[in-house]
Amino acid sequence: MKERRKIIKHKGDPLIKRQPYFIEHWHLIVLLLLAYDIAVTNGAYFFALWIRFDCTFSEIEPQYLVAWQKFVPIYTVCCVVVFWVLHLYQSMWRFASYNEFKHILIANLITTLFHAAAITILFGQGLPGRRMPYSYYVIGMGAQFLLTFGIRFAYRFVLLEKKRWGSDQTPASRVMLIGAGAAGQMIMRNMHQSADINERVCCIIDDNPNKWGRYIDDVPIVGGQEDILLNVKKYRIEKIYLTIPSATPTERRDILDICKETGCELKNLPGVTQIVSGQLSMDALKDVEVEDLLGRDPIQVDMSEIYRFLTGKVVMVTGGGGSIGSELCRQIAKNNPKLLIVLDIYENNAHAIGLELRDKYPHLNLEVLIGSVRDSRRLNQIFSQYRPEIVYHAAAHKHVPLMEDSPCEAIKNNAIGTYKTAYAAMLYGCKRFVLVSTDKAVNPTNIMGASKRLCEMIIQTFDRKVKEGKAFDMPPINLHAEDENVQLFHKVPAGTDYPKTEFVAVRFGNVLGSNGSVIPRFKEQIAKGGPVTVTHPDIIRYFMTIPEAASLVLQAGTYANGGEIFVLDMGSPVKIDALARNLIRLSGLKPDEDIQITYTGLRPGEKLYEEKLMSEEGLMTTPNHLIHIGCPIPFDTDAFLPQLHTLMDAAYAGKNSLIRQMVAEVVPTYHPAGSHGSAEKTQAYKEQMRQIEKKETVQV
Repeated sequence: MKERRKIIKHKGDPLIKRQPYFIEHWHLIVLLLLAYDIAVTNGAYFFALWIRFDCTFSEIEPQYLVAWQKFVPIYTVCCVVVFWVLHLYQSMWRFASYNEFKHILIANLITTLFHAAAITILFGQGLPGRRMPYSYYVIGMGAQFLLTFGIRFAYRFVLLEKKRWGSDQTPASRVMLIGAGAAGQMIMRNMHQSADINERVCCIIDDNPNKWGRYIDDVPIVGGQEDILLNVKKYRIEKIYLTIPSATPTERRDILDICKETGCELKNLPGVTQIVSGQLSMDALKDVEVEDLLGRDPIQVDMSEIYRFLTGKVVMVTGGGGSIGSELCRQIAKNNPKLLIVLDIYENNAHAIGLELRDKYPHLNLEVLIGSVRDSRRLNQIFSQYRPEIVYHAAAHKHVPLMEDSPCEAIKNNAIGTYKTAYAAMLYGCKRFVLVSTDKAVNPTNIMGASKRLCEMIIQTFDRKVKEGKAFDMPPINLHAEDENVQLFHKVPAGTDYPKTEFVAVRFGNVLGSNGSVIPRFKEQIAKGGPVTVTHPDIIRYFMTIPEAASLVLQAGTYANGGEIFVLDMGSPVKIDALARNLIRLSGLKPDEDIQITYTGLRPGEKLYEEKLMSEEGLMTTPNHLIHIGCPIPFDTDAFLPQLHTLMDAAYAGKNSLIRQMVAEVVPTYHPAGSHGSAEKTQAYKEQMRQIEKKETVQV
């Protein structure tokens, strides 16, 4: 072992550090290859002489042999230098490809021309005809090329064959590729070249009949997608890789619907970026996600509209650390706002999205604030200081079972929190307020959905009062009885015009991958070996991705005129039972065999299906044909406001036993489980309702 001196500079000062120097395995390979090249480059031309003189050494004329011997040292130096410059000693020959072949060819051409010219010039005077025999140049060149090329590519060939057939202890996984295009070829080549990937492509599927019966790298193209199941069995396939980056979501879904029936492990090539860059490898293959099985195109929004709407504006996102709120912040940050305000009660999420945005957008003017939408004083401080022009209200309690156990918290945080935030937005000159709602607000059967319907009614009430010029008829709601500035809420802050805020809501279904959503839960259960729990075999839901949901909310803000409820066309609903089974199959396992599925029964407040619109609501179109506007259901706003105040008092009083019945009177479409109680319970409920309504409280 030797030592080498390594100079490390820190701020201009050289420091000398000794590090051990080991002779690596590849260094020994280089020495052996160097000795081999010296032997074969000179031996090739001796072989040419031997062939020229009838393979008899004694017949070789002495002057030819002497010229060859004298030229050996010169030619050796030439070959070593040329081969080194063209990286024939530094290349990793297990990955040798066209570039290495090209370098070998160029190196042999250069050295051959040098050999022909130099030996003739230096030693031709003493030779018959002043040159070596013609066959000497031709045969020597050919022999040298074959010997230098052969030893290098023989190493790769042996490794590939060894990998192709595998060993008895670790047989290679048998793979089917779907797609015989450029992506499939690149993936297959990468797979076969890598010693770390113990997999072998056994067959290829492609829907182009012109390719059937032909081969790529000795792998047969066996048919179209209708032949997948047959060939999985025939070739004993264990893994299927979908390598058609240009496939539409519908085409991808149709193929994966077949593949998931095989029980094979599935991977998917998501896009064409790597093909364009020429860097496609096995790392580009991703596990197939449930989104791939939804079979609809991603929602496309006009980002230019959003950019014009957001650029140069002060934008606030409540609940900015949550799944939807954080994605809203990411997309808003890309559109050059004057200031982005992230408001959240949970400091960890707020801190995380703040760090992410500052790293990705170092020039973004960002404020990350901690506060609750239930705290009027904090809201007024924020709105007074920053004067946001656009508010996306995503803060809410969203978990149905938890809210069924704590119904008063759903009312306080969702309904009252929305009222307080909307009030502050109106008071301090916000131009547009966008509520993030849910399809669970349609004919709700749980308190969470009912509370979100209350949120929709609240923003519709605000919008109507603003348009009617009665904005300050809206009573302030604040529970701090000792607040000395209560009366200020009835006055327009200095420098603020009469309220002109436009209030809208955006309604969509379940979000794939969001906190608490069903898919991460299923994946956890599968990873533990099951069972996977589904509430009911017939339960269905609509799904969309987090970026789609955020884009929809942003575009709704650009379309808004005030009072609308925007609804996304999310395609066909998905059975949760089928979703669970697909996830199990995508993991290479079999439902009810490898992983059991158990049905736990509908949870309190849960219904079998969600609706995007109530039957009373019609649909109007927008420039985006996948985004619709529901016509609001009319209700008496003047009667609604006292009812909301009564609900607030009951919620803060902790009237959990009564709150559902009270909400049902305010939200006619809400039908809670067990709401049809006995006459005695109904009478008791009405009596307590009268007592609550008579109770005088301070509005803060």
